[in-house]
Amino acid sequence: MRELILLRHAHAEPATPGQDDRDRPLSAIGRAEAAAAGDWLRAHGRLPQRILCSPARRTRETLAGLGDLGGAEVREVPAIYDATAGTLAALAEAHAEVVRLLIIGHNPGLERLAALLHSGQSGEYRGMPPAGIAVLECAPGQPIEPGTARLVHFWWP
Repeated sequence: MRELILLRHAHAEPATPGQDDRDRPLSAIGRAEAAAAGDWLRAHGRLPQRILCSPARRTRETLAGLGDLGGAEVREVPAIYDATAGTLAALAEAHAEVVRLLIIGHNPGLERLAALLHSGQSGEYRGMPPAGIAVLECAPGQPIEPGTARLVHFWWP
């Protein structure tokens, strides 16, 4: 089976006046959440082969806070910031050769993608807290499409 792991960035500081949303750092709570998420991934043997990360500061800091993930290839992908579920699905499909892919990004795109792949509908689904992890299994060779994945793990700190 192919695995798609979705990780929402950990808690970030609120934006200061005039600060670009992309520049928001993790809070102290967020740094602890990122470390806990890394611990969970290691403890459950979910070490990715490739990591796609939004360029926003909070996602990059979440990635750094995960710790050692076994030398996965990391790619910063600008399209993840502010992405729709459809954009994220296409991105996952573009990396179909990867057996275990981790995408680190933002809501509502990530939670809608998890719902879309699992249930076939994205709607107004709300359920991916900061540093939340959704692990979806997809059949090898099957395209990433609505309702084709099985949610095998859902965790948050």
